[in-house]
Amino acid sequence: MKYRILLFAIFLNLCYAFSSTAQNMPDDVCFINNNRIYFRLDKRWSSSEKKEFRQAFNLDSLLVEKALVATSDLEYDSTLWTINQINNTQIEISRPLNSIYSPSVNNDLILRDDLTVPKPAFVIPGLMPSETKYGLNNFNDPDVFKYENNTARFLLKGFDKAESVYLSGSFNNWSTMQQPMVKTMDGWITSISLEPGRYLYKFIIDGKWKSDPANRLYEYDGHSGYNSIVYCYNHVFELKGFTKARKVFVAGSFNNWRRKQIKLQRSADGWILPLYLETGTHFYKYIIDGNWITDPNNKNMKPDANGNENSFFGIGDTVIFNLAGYETANTVILSGNFNNWSWTELRMNKIAGGWELPYVLGPGNYEYKFIVDGKWITDPSNPCHKGSGDFTNSCFTFKPNTTFTLSGFSDAKKVIVTGSFNNWSYEQYQMTHENGAWTYSMYLQPGKYTYKFIVDDSWLIDPANPNWEENELGTGNSVLWVKP
Repeated sequence: MKYRILLFAIFLNLCYAFSSTAQNMPDDVCFINNNRIYFRLDKRWSSSEKKEFRQAFNLDSLLVEKALVATSDLEYDSTLWTINQINNTQIEISRPLNSIYSPSVNNDLILRDDLTVPKPAFVIPGLMPSETKYGLNNFNDPDVFKYENNTARFLLKGFDKAESVYLSGSFNNWSTMQQPMVKTMDGWITSISLEPGRYLYKFIIDGKWKSDPANRLYEYDGHSGYNSIVYCYNHVFELKGFTKARKVFVAGSFNNWRRKQIKLQRSADGWILPLYLETGTHFYKYIIDGNWITDPNNKNMKPDANGNENSFFGIGDTVIFNLAGYETANTVILSGNFNNWSWTELRMNKIAGGWELPYVLGPGNYEYKFIVDGKWITDPSNPCHKGSGDFTNSCFTFKPNTTFTLSGFSDAKKVIVTGSFNNWSYEQYQMTHENGAWTYSMYLQPGKYTYKFIVDDSWLIDPANPNWEENELGTGNSVLWVKP
């Protein structure tokens, strides 16, 4: 079992270590969602790019070639791969995560005596904490979790002979004593105020950690166990009428337009589905018995570069993208990691002196480019870039919540901050020098991060941060906890 866990961890690290800043190879070329692992392939890849992709994930070359031309699901090496055509050039293949690793039943961890024991999810470079564009809960008993008015109620049934039960998770820094549960006739219960989002949690039953037995969503915690996953919803898809339809799905930019992934439920007067969506702009359509329609109850629609009308709405605040000049261009498209580098979705509006597009985003670190009559360009008015050569993107941070500061080193020519939040890249985040200190601000989701500074090619931990941990090289990494 230990060897299987190790292999699984190596596989996940490979999955998230492979990334490119080029628009042809988006950062989410490999990702995990709802207990499935997804790989995104692009028909435009050169032979060398295909080889790099295969080697990064240890995928068979024949599987990749077959997937790129497949028109239906593909069975290869006794594994059924689901094939999804995203657009004319991009293919997505996926397989169940449990085909790689099956969970162990006996994986409880003994509680320590200290008051707070940080117990985050398994740290994968660039993935901690986990991010998701949408989420649906999957409980085998609907009564064990309720979320209303920003209050989450957790219920643990059974364990009648337990003397104490605590709720611990990413929402309380994995505290072992902060959230006691109360024993009732229905089981152990507690309520906690939470904003919409994705959270990890466990129960501590008489000193032993245990994932939620009623929750089918989980992820490996790095300690031979599993953290349960729960979503606090913030949106409801509701389609009135169509009561004679057999099946209704919703597909959009939040799930790469996969048409049979998110199924609505019947309601008294139509169809409905509550779920969690990340902050940002979301384009979508309903699929009624195979027929795509825009939302008849949503007047907000926008054509893409192919002339297709899509319904849309936003969660968050508006950012206005501008491109000056190019007044003779016929079409300008905005593309970035906020919309999976789509080259058809975000058609910009022509204005006096250039092009403009208001777009709703949540706090985060973003990369983008403009596509002017089919040619990809960086933003000429934005000096912040990521990558090099043809693989260079414009970048910006919206509503940063973390500022890294390194005092002194005034004679340094270049200072970089790097860490688990960017796969330890030594190119991405170049700090600026002002008033005797080097600084860089970014947005980080709540969770634990490790980091270092690179001063003219010399690596050092943060001299102003007493929190650090040893690494495999024996040189140590500074530790940062970002609180919710």
